[in-house]
Amino acid sequence: MSNCPCGSGTTFEQCCEPYIQGRETAPTAEALMRSRYTAYAVNSLEYLRDTLLPEEREEFDIEAARKWSESAEWEGLEILGTEQGGAEDETGAVDFIARYSQSGVHQAHRELGSFRKVEGRWLYVDGQVRGEPQRRAAPKVGRNEPCPCGSGKKYKKCCGR
Repeated sequence: MSNCPCGSGTTFEQCCEPYIQGRETAPTAEALMRSRYTAYAVNSLEYLRDTLLPEEREEFDIEAARKWSESAEWEGLEILGTEQGGAEDETGAVDFIARYSQSGVHQAHRELGSFRKVEGRWLYVDGQVRGEPQRRAAPKVGRNEPCPCGSGKKYKKCCGR
């Protein structure tokens, strides 16, 4: 058993898998957000389509989503906050950062996702991107690694000052 890609700290089987396989429905907007991130990581694109508002589904390009899902290395999800979205609510919002790499470039997508409960089931409405996606041109240099400038010193004693 492996940890769930959503970063909950539990196994995939105990966390997002029951939602993605349709055995259970996500009880909160945050649970749906986590399972949607995980669906990208495990290439379950039909789940992504099925958890959109019905009027948004025809706009969903499943093949483009598949290409992105398969070409990215999914590195983690960070939930920054939620507004409503509990089991008793009808609407909710989740502020999150989805981290992934594509072609060796680390990226972070920050979004405020909107959710609505329809017939007792949470669905994704849309998202508002917060700031520009963060991209790192080169791999992060650790403090104790050699400085990339070639000085022979540790990064923290050279360009990392």
